[in-house]
Amino acid sequence: MARLFPKGFGSITFLVLAVNCSALAEDWRPINPADLTSKTPVVEKDADAEALFWEVRLDDGEIDKTVLRHYLRVKIFTPRGVEAQGRVDLAYTDGVRIGDIIGRTIKPDGTIVELKKDAVFERTILKTSKAKVRAKSFAMPGVEPGAIVEFQWREDRQSLAQFTRLEFQRDIPIRSVKYTIKPFVSNLFPFPMLFSIFHMPNVPLEKEKNGFYSFTLNNVRAFREEPFMPPESEVRPWILVYYAEPEELQPSQYWNAFGRGVFEADKADLKINGDIRKAATEAIGTTTDAEEKLRKLFDFTRTKITNPFDDASGARAEDLAKFKENNSPADTLKRGVGTPFDIDILFGALAGAAGFDVRIARISDRSDVFFDPSFKNSYFLSTYDIAVKVGDRWRFFNPGNRYVPFGMLTWSEEGVPALIPDSKEPLFVRTQMSQPDKSMQKRTAKLRLLEDGTLEGDVQIEYTGHFANDEKEYYDALNTAEQEREVTDTVKQRLSTAQVSAIVVEGAKDAVQPLAVRYHVRVPQYAQRTGRRLFFQPGFFEHSAAATFSSGSRTYPISFPFAWSEQDNVTIELPSGFELETPEAPANLRSGEFASLEIKMTTTAQGRALNYERRFSVGGNGALLIPATEYGKLKGLFDAFDQRNASALTLRESSAQAR
Repeated sequence: MARLFPKGFGSITFLVLAVNCSALAEDWRPINPADLTSKTPVVEKDADAEALFWEVRLDDGEIDKTVLRHYLRVKIFTPRGVEAQGRVDLAYTDGVRIGDIIGRTIKPDGTIVELKKDAVFERTILKTSKAKVRAKSFAMPGVEPGAIVEFQWREDRQSLAQFTRLEFQRDIPIRSVKYTIKPFVSNLFPFPMLFSIFHMPNVPLEKEKNGFYSFTLNNVRAFREEPFMPPESEVRPWILVYYAEPEELQPSQYWNAFGRGVFEADKADLKINGDIRKAATEAIGTTTDAEEKLRKLFDFTRTKITNPFDDASGARAEDLAKFKENNSPADTLKRGVGTPFDIDILFGALAGAAGFDVRIARISDRSDVFFDPSFKNSYFLSTYDIAVKVGDRWRFFNPGNRYVPFGMLTWSEEGVPALIPDSKEPLFVRTQMSQPDKSMQKRTAKLRLLEDGTLEGDVQIEYTGHFANDEKEYYDALNTAEQEREVTDTVKQRLSTAQVSAIVVEGAKDAVQPLAVRYHVRVPQYAQRTGRRLFFQPGFFEHSAAATFSSGSRTYPISFPFAWSEQDNVTIELPSGFELETPEAPANLRSGEFASLEIKMTTTAQGRALNYERRFSVGGNGALLIPATEYGKLKGLFDAFDQRNASALTLRESSAQAR
């Protein structure tokens, strides 16, 4: 952490923004003739395009908004660069406005083609029940290899730049990235703007004119996504800017003080009264086992309290408008409705009434960053769970998340540091990690293979644990037609010729039961016929699946989100007049407790049907983060898994059938 210039105002204020639509103050800069004639990238020699510069001017001059002005200039080298960089999407979410877009293309001969204002349009690029991402989109005119494209735009945010992340990497290499920043300055509150640097050199801070300061990073390589990589904030260079009083305490001293403070603040949230005690007693009944007590309180809280903001609640907009804030666990219990936080807090109060030691633990989110306690600010302890002490161990619960099973947390909150507040000695402990059998895809198929190679039959897939949580959060916001379209698209992504019908999705809004997807499928040319033989893959659910790790090298560590398992049971009725040639299952493969694959194949007594069973698991030893230096070994292991999954069998037409 470093201090950034004068003291300013540190609180966050959200007000309605009145967008200033005036033109950008900065005109186009001259083009260097050497850039226009250059044919070779500087940062990465094989790049299809390269940003000559990306400059952002952040003005935090007003309390109710932050203005960022972007200027990007890109050199195009190849036809692939034309395709990738000729179309632009400036994405934004609620609370952000994009405007003042100007652009132009400078052809190799120096001809300039301006971007027309009516070429810019708005579209939605992602829409879920939880978020909506829109974009200002446009195609740059006259783009060709050798050309330079450049555009500028203004971004208005409806708040002070508190905990703003300054990104320094794009999908193409950049010769120079520069952020010029003007902090908010006020005598009302003496909080300076601070900054912390992540995954990049300690770039110097330069003083500019008119109260601005700048960071510059040169020769930034392109960001390339890799499968099962850590969150982008763990691998991409960025700077966090925020307002706070510089912290002089050592990290352990800071967290002790913070933990004691939140312990005192949490007392009111976990307040217990007679109604809470009565409800806890009735829910527990005669149970004496600690685990079973907590399970009953968990189930009671989840079934008795409705979260009206959840898609599964069916609440209408007018219902949400009438929602009254709960001021205590007793309010939540009495009204029977509450936010996820209300539901969690009620569970904590009930557990406290039952005699358990309960705290509101502050939790980090490893889908965003991997928490480092040396950063002396609670910003990265971005979420919470209810911590209950059972014996000498802290257990964590999240009944406010409708689809997370008892004993589990959202995957991004499992296996992470959690701060347990305390009046004397707060401490960090690690949250529990679920084993592979808790998050399973149980897949069943009863199929029939025809003489022409067509495969047809009925399929069912059940999702549990983290799989179920993720799938339910997606499916519960879709209507029946949308669910059917999603199932069809998912199947056809792997089996392009598949015809999918009779689709049923069950349990999408059920807090307890697995999510089940059923459908009838017909796949022409599933088996390949050559003369008197049919070649087919008995592992239907792995057919045409892409390699888990295809690249021969790796830049970033491997980060699996959670441990999981797969259980496949496939029955294939074989075509009349064909016989299996030496059906032999691939050898089992195990890598200690980390991962294993077992495949069994049997036939019926008459040899008319094949039974294929597959058992696969990953993360049994809790090792979900693997360094890039171990990539070769990991890739070799998964290549062996993929090879076994793709093993094929041969059916030979009998002589009598051939005649």
